[in-house]
Amino acid sequence: MNWINRYVDEPLLQGAAMLLRRWHVLTGQRPDTLEPVWNLISATFLMIATLFFMQGELLLLCQGALLALALPSAWQLLKRGEGGPYGVSDYKALRASAIGKRENEWALRMAVVVGSALLPFAHASDDSVTASFMLGASLWFALIAPLRFYLGAAEPPAPHEGDRFTRAALGSLS
Repeated sequence: MNWINRYVDEPLLQGAAMLLRRWHVLTGQRPDTLEPVWNLISATFLMIATLFFMQGELLLLCQGALLALALPSAWQLLKRGEGGPYGVSDYKALRASAIGKRENEWALRMAVVVGSALLPFAHASDDSVTASFMLGASLWFALIAPLRFYLGAAEPPAPHEGDRFTRAALGSLS
């Protein structure tokens, strides 16, 4: 178990923290907006892929399902637009939540990583509609779930890291 923690979980947590930091620095957006943006990008990618591989009622079913999966992320981004800038209180709240998730959801993160690696291969069925739908659902899960769990448990960036004025004043504008 120590090996899994050291070579799988910790590098993924560090990668997620680095991703949150890069997102915040490059865009100046709050770090908690990365997950809904990624969800929308993934759903869009899968919607475009369905146009190439499906037709008729199956295409409509998959497009509708992907649209339904994208709506909560779009709503979350619209609600976030009303909030203020990313500040110290937001950082403290995100950090406290991340510490709790990091310590309490270790087994769940491992199950999601293993499930997202194996699930796309478990879609065999005699019915082509069922097989296609299961493949799409598996791909959506593999694209969304691990990132959600690791971004939630990763250390958020400090509020001043994405502030262009602070970076310029500190001489680290890059």
